[in-house]
Amino acid sequence: MTIAKARAVYGAKEQFQATENKRRELDLQDVLIEIKYAGICHSDIHTAHGEWGAVNYPLVPGHEIAGIVTEIGSEVTKYQVGDRVGVGCMVDSCKECVNCLKGEEQYCLKGNIPTYAGVDKYGEPTQGGYSTHIVVTEDFVVKIPDNIPLDAAAPLLCAGITTYSPLRRWGAGPAKKVAVVGLGGLGHMAVKIAHAMGAEVTVLSQTLSKKEDGLQFGATSYYATSNPETFEILAGTFDLIINTVSASIDLNAYFSLLSLDGTMVNVGAPGEPLSLNVMALIGHRRSFAGSMIGGIQETQEMLNFCAEHSIVPNIEIISADQIDEAYKRVLASDVKYRFVIDTSTI
Repeated sequence: MTIAKARAVYGAKEQFQATENKRRELDLQDVLIEIKYAGICHSDIHTAHGEWGAVNYPLVPGHEIAGIVTEIGSEVTKYQVGDRVGVGCMVDSCKECVNCLKGEEQYCLKGNIPTYAGVDKYGEPTQGGYSTHIVVTEDFVVKIPDNIPLDAAAPLLCAGITTYSPLRRWGAGPAKKVAVVGLGGLGHMAVKIAHAMGAEVTVLSQTLSKKEDGLQFGATSYYATSNPETFEILAGTFDLIINTVSASIDLNAYFSLLSLDGTMVNVGAPGEPLSLNVMALIGHRRSFAGSMIGGIQETQEMLNFCAEHSIVPNIEIISADQIDEAYKRVLASDVKYRFVIDTSTI
């Protein structure tokens, strides 16, 4: 058993505290990973603050994990000690249902086991990446290509795959017009990936404050949604809209921006229900969809794609003592564009 240092929150309104985790003894197909970096996702904040339901505190968040394999179980075949690896939003699934067999473990019909705030097959609560070590079955570990730095790799395990999966699923590519709503941790990755896929990319943000960044990331145009004229100018324009924001927005206004047969995909997870007018979809055979991360095979595909196209997130490295301040800054949209914890400071 490995005793890992960690940072945990003990209640919805509590600050993070230094603690220790007992990581299980390696099973036959387990790998022990020394975590080097852990990204901070908006989902971490929702969960830590108890906004998505009851939480079994103390909680160690973190599902954007990059590190090094330090020990392997006796039946592990995919990894060796010293390998550069990552762990994303899930650490297991039933592996038997129709979705798991398709490589879509994130949609496991019995429910995948999340990296934190879940219960593993041994009946123990899962604790995440704000920690120095983690034990994961090899089937839910991915290889990080050598040309992606570990610190930059961490956010790809959530922000990267969350945006890559719908862009790939709905055919972003040459001759496709793609709009990205929001230029935050998810949005800036969506712009970079869609651009690399060959799509014509537009950013839709509340203001033009990040316009220079958006164009640098690969967008060809950038519009402020606070300006009502934006929705008139862009009416019927886009084949695909990726909504990355976690706040409530006027869905019907964005539906008007879709072309015939266009699709808007929600990847942001607002804390409250959203309302929509079905007629806004029916009128132009538009679709509204949701998408959640990707399967393990697709996550590896995303990492390889990012390596091939030299895509990495824009990150700000912080120490473990800065987590609470980082949460405040994320909620204030004061980060460009993903916080990453240096776990050596835990």
